[in-house]
Amino acid sequence: MSVYPSLNDPAYLEDLFLRFPRGTGPLIAFHDAVLRNEDSPLSIAEREIIAALVSGVNACDFCFGAHKTMAMAYGLPEATITALVDDIDSAPIDDKLKPLLHYVRKLTLTPSRMVQADAEAVFAAGWPEEALHDAVLVCALFNFMNRVLDGSGISPKPTFEKPDGEALAVRRKGTYSGWARGAGIIS
Repeated sequence: MSVYPSLNDPAYLEDLFLRFPRGTGPLIAFHDAVLRNEDSPLSIAEREIIAALVSGVNACDFCFGAHKTMAMAYGLPEATITALVDDIDSAPIDDKLKPLLHYVRKLTLTPSRMVQADAEAVFAAGWPEEALHDAVLVCALFNFMNRVLDGSGISPKPTFEKPDGEALAVRRKGTYSGWARGAGIIS
């Protein structure tokens, strides 16, 4: 339930952005720069996994549902995302990705406890500095978004529960700015 009386009940992200548009355009552009940029050493799927993991760790139902669905659109089984939130080490995911996911989990839960050894584990797994930087950006973006949405009482969409194949295909093709234009949030 939204904390803002002026919003619908339930209120969704579109409602929030339409009601409070200040900064929304640059924020949407940042989503595309961080999550859809083709120059990243992390695939779009890997960045969506990070977004889902951070949101799951933070228990942000909206962002966890949205980015779990996005990761599913890129081929990751739903059970894998849930398993990652519970225990990265036992989750059925490429071992190379696990140190990166441990890094963002720790950065989410205990940011003041980050040490060089955390980064070294990522580099030892074969990731370049650019991958770690991109992972940090995704982590930071979703810690921010989780606070905005949970602080505003934004509800998860019912379509996050059981997305069908068509919905997943549409998500795979889209950008965040395309979604925002379609919703009338930006022009």
